[in-house]
Amino acid sequence: MSAAPWNTALVTGASSGLGRALTVWLTKRGVRVYAAARRTELLETLKGEAGDLVVPLKLDVSDADATFAAVAKLDADCGGLDLVVANAGVGEDTRPKKLKWESIKRMMDVNVNGATATICGVIPGMIERGRGHLAGISSLAGLMPLPMSSTYCATKAYLAMFLNSLRLDVEQHGLVVTSIHPGFVKTESTANNKPEAMPFLMEAQDAVERIGRAMLRREKVFSFPWQLSSLIGVAQAMPRPLQSAVLRQLR
Repeated sequence: MSAAPWNTALVTGASSGLGRALTVWLTKRGVRVYAAARRTELLETLKGEAGDLVVPLKLDVSDADATFAAVAKLDADCGGLDLVVANAGVGEDTRPKKLKWESIKRMMDVNVNGATATICGVIPGMIERGRGHLAGISSLAGLMPLPMSSTYCATKAYLAMFLNSLRLDVEQHGLVVTSIHPGFVKTESTANNKPEAMPFLMEAQDAVERIGRAMLRREKVFSFPWQLSSLIGVAQAMPRPLQSAVLRQLR
C-alpha cells in the first residue's frame, strides 16, 4: 500500500459512516488525521481502532462561526493541514404536509454553513503555503431534483457549486479542489431507508476506496457509482415535463 501525498488531514463527521471509514483509510497510508465530530466517545473508539495517527477533535459544524475559528486555529497550530474533507452532513425528508422547520434549518446549518466554514477556515493558510487539497462530500442528489428531498438536494447542490466555483479562484495558488458525489451508501444515516429505494447501494468501505483513489488522482469532480450516475445523466437530458413525471414516481 503506497503512502498518500498528504501528511495531515482534517475529516469532519468522522464518528461514523463515510467519515469514520475515510479516517481509517487515510491513517493506513500514514496520514495524521484530525477526526472531528460531536460524539467524542465514538472518536475515542476510532482512535483505538486506527491508532495514534487519529487525533480526536470535538467539533459541531452546525455552529459555523465556531467551526471556522476552530479550523483556522488547527491549521496554524499543527503546522498546516494538507487535506481537508468537509464530510459532515445531515439528510432528512422534507414533506410539505408535515413541514418541520427545525429539520430544514439543521440541514442548512450543517450541509451549507458548516461545510463552507470547514473549507474556508483553511483557505488562507493553504494559499500562503502554496499547496493543499480541499474536498467536499456532496451527493448525486445534488444533481437532480427528488421528491420529498428539496432541502437535502438543494444543500448538496450548493456544496457542489461552491467547490466548483472556488476551484476557479484557488487553483492558481496551487490548491486542489475535489467535489465528490456518492450515490447510496450503507451507513448509520441510511439504515432506516427501504432497500428498494436505494438502487446500487454500496458498502461504506467500497465507497471510501473510490473516494480515496479519486482524491489521489486529484479529480476535480467524481460521481459514483457509474450506473446511478449514468441514470441521472439520462434523466437530466429528458424534457422537463417528462422528467418531472418520472421523478414523481419515486415517492
